[in-house]
Amino acid sequence: MVLGYSSNAFVKFSLTDAIEKIARLGFGGLEIMCDQPHLYPPDVKAGELTAIRNALDARRLKITNLNCFTLFAVGDTYLPSWIEPEKERREIRIHHTEQCLRIAEQLGAAYISIPPGGPLDGMDRKKAVKLFHEGLERVIPLAEELNIRLLIEPEPDLLIERTAEFTAFMKDVKSDAVALNFDIGHFFCVGEDPAEAFEELFAWVGHVHIEDIAADRTHKHLIPGQGAISFQAVFETMKRLEYSGDICLELYPYVETPEVAGRESLDHLRPLMEAAGLKSA
Repeated sequence: MVLGYSSNAFVKFSLTDAIEKIARLGFGGLEIMCDQPHLYPPDVKAGELTAIRNALDARRLKITNLNCFTLFAVGDTYLPSWIEPEKERREIRIHHTEQCLRIAEQLGAAYISIPPGGPLDGMDRKKAVKLFHEGLERVIPLAEELNIRLLIEPEPDLLIERTAEFTAFMKDVKSDAVALNFDIGHFFCVGEDPAEAFEELFAWVGHVHIEDIAADRTHKHLIPGQGAISFQAVFETMKRLEYSGDICLELYPYVETPEVAGRESLDHLRPLMEAAGLKSA
């Protein structure tokens, strides 16, 4: 198991600088943001992926995941989405996902995480689910060909927020290339117990995001230890189920102090992981 740090906390720095800083903090891996200013596919220059791979190898950092959720380069946190009424907008999301899959293959990454569609903005839920399935069916063949998994990440206020919504959606997915990016804080935000949700969804979990959330369950990522989540219970569940995937810290609100946030997070999480019997690189 590798404990990583997402580059989306380091948007004030280049990806190369983020790699260096994350390694110096003592993390064993990182998640790369596939958006500006880090690794937005249309901006990738010849030789850049080789340079990134060399930088990671030199610092012995593993890519835990490619974060393909946001599209600030042409939109915002959620848009363009899989379920927008305009076909051309949905095509942007589909094309971006295909590009990210190809980058993952070149970098040797096993996973890319994607948004779950939304916000609904008044769209009928059945229609939205249909559009999301149609979009996934366009990219699944490439994911299967490259042997890279598409990890849907449930998020508050989007098409898929909760355990029941994810399991219902997956009943009509016929490919093992589609799985789950389990964000501990997101499940807490929507009123679920993350440890119980992890156990129920374990068969699909490919990668885990970790952050804390305040007791009022407002969707704002906090440094672990500053909120109300019982990480010990989640880690004990991971150990019991023999979860062997990676965990990645996601603290994008801390762009002014990403190193301080990362250091405080390590200080809080590592003793809890060790107490639960989880060994991390």
